[in-house]
Amino acid sequence: MKTLSTLLLTLLVLLLNACSSATAESNAVEPGARANEKDRLALLSDQMLANLPGLDLDSLSIPRTVEDGEMVGTASKSWTSGFFPGLLWQLYDHSGAEELKEAAVSWQSFVEKEKRDSTTHDLGFKIYCSFGQAWRITQEEAYKNVFLTAAQTLSTRFNPTVGAIRSWDHHEHLWSFPVIIDNMMNLELLYEATQLTGDSSFYEIATQHAQTTLANHFREDNSSYHVVSYDALTGEVEKKNTHQGYSHESAWSRGQAWGLYGYTVAYRYTKRAEFLEQAQKIADFIFSHPNLPADLIPYWDFDAPNIPNEPRDVSAAAIAASGLFELSEYVPTKASQYQDWANGILASLEKEEYQCDIAPFFLKHSVGSIPGEFEMDAPIIYAEYFYVEALRRSQLQK
Repeated sequence: MKTLSTLLLTLLVLLLNACSSATAESNAVEPGARANEKDRLALLSDQMLANLPGLDLDSLSIPRTVEDGEMVGTASKSWTSGFFPGLLWQLYDHSGAEELKEAAVSWQSFVEKEKRDSTTHDLGFKIYCSFGQAWRITQEEAYKNVFLTAAQTLSTRFNPTVGAIRSWDHHEHLWSFPVIIDNMMNLELLYEATQLTGDSSFYEIATQHAQTTLANHFREDNSSYHVVSYDALTGEVEKKNTHQGYSHESAWSRGQAWGLYGYTVAYRYTKRAEFLEQAQKIADFIFSHPNLPADLIPYWDFDAPNIPNEPRDVSAAAIAASGLFELSEYVPTKASQYQDWANGILASLEKEEYQCDIAPFFLKHSVGSIPGEFEMDAPIIYAEYFYVEALRRSQLQK
C-alpha cells in the first residue's frame, strides 16, 4: 500500500512539473519576437505622459528632432509641425488619457493657421495628420472645418496642364514646376474632403495627380525618382532629379516608402486597379532589394555608395510598415507576406539599438537629408507618428 501511494505521489509530481514546463514554454518569447501591440502602445502612452511635463508649450518649438542630446523644435511653417499633435491624438485614442488629448489640442492650436498657407504642398502633413486625427477621434465639426479649408488651399496649387499639384516654390533655378514623390502623402486630405463635402473637385485633383505621378515618376524596376520637373505651360517633363537621395538615378528610401503608402491610400478612395498594382510593385522593389538589411530597416538610400557603412532610416521603415498593414487588407493573396514584412519591421524597432530615451521620442536612427547635411542620423518626429500608426494598424488586424 505504501509503495502504491509513493508511486501515485511520484506520478502527480511529474504531471505538475510537465504542466508547469508547458506553461512556461507557451509564455516564452522567441528572441527578436514582438511584444504584444496593446502592451507596446500602453508603454508608449505612459512614456509620453511622463514626458509631457518637461515639454513647455511653445509655438516656435514644436518637437521635431534631437541635436546634441536635446530636443529641437520648429515653428508651424515647417512641414513636420503636424506630426507631434497627430502622435498625441493617436496615443490618446489608444489610452484614453485626458492629458494626452489636452496636449494634442494645445500643440495643434499652433498649427491651425497653416490651413491657409498656399505656398506649400505639405498641408496634408501639417493639417491632416493633426486635425484629421482630431476629427477621426472626436467627430468635432471645428476640426473637420480646419482640414476642409486646408484642402481648398491645397487645390490652388494644382495645374491642370501638368495634371499635378506643384510641390515647391523654391530652387526655381533648378526646376520650373517640381513634383516630388512625397506629394502622394497629401492626397488623403483631398480625398477625405470629397467624402465629407460631396465636392468631386478634390477627388479629381488627387486622382489626376496620382495618375501623372504614376506615368512619370517610376523607373522600370518600380523605384521612384524624387523630383520630376514639368514645363508649366506645356505639361512636358523637363528633368528627373533627386534633392534628398544619393543621386538622380538612385532609390531614396523614404521616397520609396512615400510611394508605397501614397498609392495604397489612393486605391482606398478610388479602387483603381493601377494604383493598387503600383503599391504592390513598390513593396516588391523594397523587400526584394539585395541592399535591404536582414532586419528590414533600410539604409537611407538603396544605392548609397558605402553600404553597409551608411546610416539607416527608421522613418522609411515605419512609413512602409504602416502602409503595408493597409495594403494587406486589399490583397488577400499577399496579406500574410505584407503583414510579415510589417511585423518584422516593428520587431526590429523594438530592439534596444533603435530605441530612444530623449523626450518625446521613441526611436532613433532616422535620416532627414544626407545631401542637406541635417538630421543625418537622429530621432525625427514623423518616424514616431508612423511607428505608432503602424502599431495601431497591427493591433486592429489581430
